[in-house]
Amino acid sequence: MKRKRTAIFLLAALLLPLRQAEACTNILVSKGASRDGSTMVTYTADSHQLYGCLYFRPAAKYAPGTMMPVYEWDTGRYLGEIPQAAETYSVIGNMNEHQLVIAESTFGGRHELVDTTGLIDYGTLIYTTLQRARTAREAIAVMNDLVTKYGYCSEGESFSIA
Repeated sequence: MKRKRTAIFLLAALLLPLRQAEACTNILVSKGASRDGSTMVTYTADSHQLYGCLYFRPAAKYAPGTMMPVYEWDTGRYLGEIPQAAETYSVIGNMNEHQLVIAESTFGGRHELVDTTGLIDYGTLIYTTLQRARTAREAIAVMNDLVTKYGYCSEGESFSIA
């Protein structure tokens, strides 16, 4: 029996790498599921192009009327400009100075639902929100406001916010 399980495990281990990952992965642990009441989020960008990236955006204050250029996260294509917030929070990776975390899991989507005139893609939505929100509830409101005002030009993404 042990030999059979070992053979199945080895066969599975050999076959798994043959499948290419095309989505990002999150694992969330709620405060009720952790021993000490902590919430935890893990995030992996399952992309061969993003190894070792750890982004930093310092907190800043902006003059009224300052515009923020928007570039599509995956391609770097210029999408336009939106008004910059008067004050932004410091962001390292996918977490800001208030310990707000936003990650995403790609699940594809219906191409006909993409707003081709939208200025906000999934990466811009994540990092702009991290600069503008302190809590998960505030992040949801900021995200809703951004895509309502400027349109959403990405396909299917599931956002994890903690």
